[in-house]
Amino acid sequence: MTGTDPDDHQRLLHAVERVATLLTEAGMPPMASRVFAYALADDSDRYTAAELAAGLRVSPAAISGAVRYLLDTRLLFKEREPGRRADIYRVYDDDVWSAIMLARLPMLEMWEQAVAEAADLVGPDHRGGRRLRETQEYFRFTREETRAMVERWREHRKTLT
Repeated sequence: MTGTDPDDHQRLLHAVERVATLLTEAGMPPMASRVFAYALADDSDRYTAAELAAGLRVSPAAISGAVRYLLDTRLLFKEREPGRRADIYRVYDDDVWSAIMLARLPMLEMWEQAVAEAADLVGPDHRGGRRLRETQEYFRFTREETRAMVERWREHRKTLT
């Protein structure tokens, strides 16, 4: 919807705000929610900060913190194109949700390991130690189920096209 029709752009902005509201209510910062929703809903697949600002009708300064958050959380990725001075931001690939979910696996492994070490310190003879072991098991289970869910999603996705 990056065309020149003002009505198209207005509909795009309304769609962005709907998705951004959901993301903000889930805990994402408001401007990061808007930028990510815009990157999902707009037809382009690569943006400079200036293009994001223009598309969302906000100042370039508002974009920088949002982009930094989205890069840190691996919802957007940064690229350089030869001959261009501006960084290019993009959603990971056309299967964005698989990429996002798989990017969370190292974090789950780290949490699982940290909780396992804490459980060892507390010991199995204490309720806290048992709760920590259950927490460790929860993170292991979540990590394995995430992998399986992504595989099921990829199979399901093939039926959509």
